Amino acid sequence: MESLVLIVGLMLAAVLLVGVGDRLRLPWPALMVVLGVVVALVPGLPDAFVLDPDLILPLFLPPLLYATAQRTSWSLFRARWRSIALLAVALVVVTVIAVAGVTAVLVPGITMTAAVALGAMVAPPDPVAVEAVAGPVRMPRRMLAVLQSEGLFNDATALVIFQTAVLATVRGDDLSLGGLALSFVLGAAAAVLIGLAVAYVARTVLARLTDTTGRSALTLVLPFAVYLLAEEVHASGVVAVVVVALQLRRLGDADEAAERLTQRSFWDVVELLVTGVAFGLIGLDLRQVVTEAGDALPSMLGHAAIVCAVVVGVRVLWMSGAYLVVRRSLDPSAAPRTGREAVVLAWCGMRGLATLALALSLPATVDGGAPFPGRVEITLIACAVLVVTLLLPGFTLPALVKVLGVAETAESEHAAEKAVSRRAQRAALNRMAEEERLRDLPEEVSAALRERMSRLDAVLGGETMSEDERNRFDTLRKRASALQEVQASALASARAEVLAARGEPGTDPEAADRVLRRLDLRTVLLD
Repeated sequence: MESLVLIVGLMLAAVLLVGVGDRLRLPWPALMVVLGVVVALVPGLPDAFVLDPDLILPLFLPPLLYATAQRTSWSLFRARWRSIALLAVALVVVTVIAVAGVTAVLVPGITMTAAVALGAMVAPPDPVAVEAVAGPVRMPRRMLAVLQSEGLFNDATALVIFQTAVLATVRGDDLSLGGLALSFVLGAAAAVLIGLAVAYVARTVLARLTDTTGRSALTLVLPFAVYLLAEEVHASGVVAVVVVALQLRRLGDADEAAERLTQRSFWDVVELLVTGVAFGLIGLDLRQVVTEAGDALPSMLGHAAIVCAVVVGVRVLWMSGAYLVVRRSLDPSAAPRTGREAVVLAWCGMRGLATLALALSLPATVDGGAPFPGRVEITLIACAVLVVTLLLPGFTLPALVKVLGVAETAESEHAAEKAVSRRAQRAALNRMAEEERLRDLPEEVSAALRERMSRLDAVLGGETMSEDERNRFDTLRKRASALQEVQASALASARAEVLAARGEPGTDPEAADRVLRRLDLRTVLLD
């Protein structure tokens, strides 16, 4: 019962802290971590809240990955494949090597394989933490796209290294670089195939489900199912979930306006509650780590501070090198393009759920019954890196973005939406012209419809419709039954054009989604 009360309490706290975070202009997930730490320090609190480490990733990561991946597109990943390779693979490997080398020197009695396991824990910035902290900050979309691309795939690299290093430590074997590379390639390839296959089956099932509630429920079950399926065959569950989300979004029908609105609201609620519980548990589990450290806590914290500096330093150096390369690039969507942008991206290396889950999943003993080398200190260092890289950027990133002058202006954000909304308007007007040739519409109805569709660009751009215009349009609907059919056809063409634009290189998926949401709302309201 205590665990149930705790979970409900964390959900309620998440709802309340969303409002607090908005007022204070602070990321509410970081506030949830602080709340968890405060609650954990309450004397006499039972340990019933401790969750099986093997359940942390399967319970929390699939739905949050799925929700995050829905905001991007295949075209964005095709355009970002170099960034993904350099950040989600190369940077993770370099961080693992740096952390393992420093840890092997600092921690007495630790083996190199155990040090590599620690490096794998702290190497990948968490996609959930990055989205929660950096998402609300008004930074250029190309910078946020780089962070999202990195976060969605780097866990796959870290998990392969971690699992191989832990197995080698338990068995007393040496690490095989060739075996690591082969495991990563095979796991990622298998995950892509699984994701595509599951997306095809899911789309077939969704096409036969007429109930919107049932369709939304299926999308909730889907991330867990594909994650567990991939992990069962030793593929990457992280990659499989991302592929399913991207493919289902690509296969979406332009006429599914009501379903998109329903699922958007549904997933907003799911994401809020799951994120709140997950980040709250991060804070709560820190008490267990501190308790296990005992009298050795001061020296362990000293080692942890050094490792934190290494983790941050490696990312700073890497982003500095990326800036030197990207500034010569002709791609306008690349980042970082300035030294200031490099500082912001370097500061956005937030660790989160993956780091905590891997730290708590370390086995207590190795083959033969001996304790796992340096297990307590490894766990403490991993949690220290999590706290430092999550809370410091979480509370300082908005101010840093503002001070450095890399905040996205309202005009540039509006321009991205405007480009998509103009395409939607042109598609709607072209469809109107075709319908007028096919139907014998009264001139008054045709003129009113042309006027309404000519203002579609302004409406989709966020301008409001006057009450007089709404009443006049409603009157026209009642006078001519053909009005609704023609307008529905025009709006369908506009939606199809937006979906086509969303999948093209150079189009910001987030801007396209905002335009599509307004089109969906107009379709549903006028249906």
